[in-house]
Amino acid sequence: MPEPRLQPTNPATLIVAGLGSAAVAWLIISTWYFDLATLPFLGRNGWLPAFTLLALAIVEFALAQQTRARLEGKPGRERVEPLAVARYVVLAKASSLAGAIFAGFSAGLSLWLFVDGQQRQLASVSRDLPAALTSLVCSLALVGAALWLERACRVPKQPEDDKTDIQ
Repeated sequence: MPEPRLQPTNPATLIVAGLGSAAVAWLIISTWYFDLATLPFLGRNGWLPAFTLLALAIVEFALAQQTRARLEGKPGRERVEPLAVARYVVLAKASSLAGAIFAGFSAGLSLWLFVDGQQRQLASVSRDLPAALTSLVCSLALVGAALWLERACRVPKQPEDDKTDIQ
């Protein structure tokens, strides 16, 4: 029986999640945009979700840098606990999927606002579009940082692993 193993995040999973949430966003926004005075996640506090995603991306990027240095045993760095690395991987996998879902939703929302909202010359589009685009960029930053953290948690090859015994 093969040993259970955590596989790296599949990019296809992230793409499908993003496309699915973009389609859902398009349907929701095209149906209810005119019934809402402001979008709850884009109104006056529309920048909060974007900056929260950006803060998570920064934390995960810093954590990836620190973890990589500790796993490689760089001077002045303590060794990292194996259980902590496992937790970081779980955080990275969850964050990359959440970031892809947020990115897809923000992309669907931005696309609708740009295409349909611009055609109808809605005043609210100029208010909502910048926050939606910022959310998209911050979501993509989270996906990138999460994938970097996941990669940083891989155990580096030992020098003796590279050598093969040839007799």
